[in-house]
Amino acid sequence: MSNAVALPNDSATLVSQASAIEQARAIAEVQAAVTVAQNRPRDLASVDREMREACGRMALAERAFYSVPNRGNGPSVHLARELAAIWGNMDSSVRELRRDDVAGESEMIAFSWDQQRNTRNSRSFIQPHAKSTNKGRKQLTDLNDIYLSNQNTGARALRECIFATLPAWFTETAQDICRATLKNGEGEPLAERIPKMVAAFGKVGVSPARLEARAGRKQASWTADDFADLKIGYTSITRDGLKAEDEFPETVVTVAEITGAA
Repeated sequence: MSNAVALPNDSATLVSQASAIEQARAIAEVQAAVTVAQNRPRDLASVDREMREACGRMALAERAFYSVPNRGNGPSVHLARELAAIWGNMDSSVRELRRDDVAGESEMIAFSWDQQRNTRNSRSFIQPHAKSTNKGRKQLTDLNDIYLSNQNTGARALRECIFATLPAWFTETAQDICRATLKNGEGEPLAERIPKMVAAFGKVGVSPARLEARAGRKQASWTADDFADLKIGYTSITRDGLKAEDEFPETVVTVAEITGAA
């Protein structure tokens, strides 16, 4: 008679054991993160100095804001992520919890956690596998399209979480510095920057007339504020995927305007 003991090989048992191990690992990671954050608190003077230096560079300032017609404008997720990294002792992420191809939706969660202060903000939402078009709602079936749609909405939720977690004085100061950087540049005069920007807009199909219509004045009269606003629009087109005709619509000239000019 054999004295061998049968080892559990039931798949449900193995899954249960794996889940327990993963849960224990996650708990240990959380405890370790909180301990490290509280034992090595952030130096606010260094944080403020690093934030001012980063926001004083065009590389960040040009990506610090977004502008979308009919949806508003404001600080971007790029600025939020940069500030979270500078603030330190923070964890933030977007995760896809569940995808249902039959129902055509994904369950998502975005969160931001200040491990030192132990404050957390999260947003959970159901993202339909669809997008709005001029002809109505279009269902998404391509896996890459679904992924990009989930990440796009998730980025907006992540931005809200991070800005809700960071102190208001920190984020407001960062935005002010970024706007000043857009206006003043990095030492290059406004008169030299404007022709370069107009040329860059020409490459994406936006004419000087459309820029002047957006600014409300001729190019020769543009101010630093006009330049900053137009620069945000350029970033929305080239980096955020906004259509040029939506951000800078074609100007319509009426018969009365033509005859009046004549």
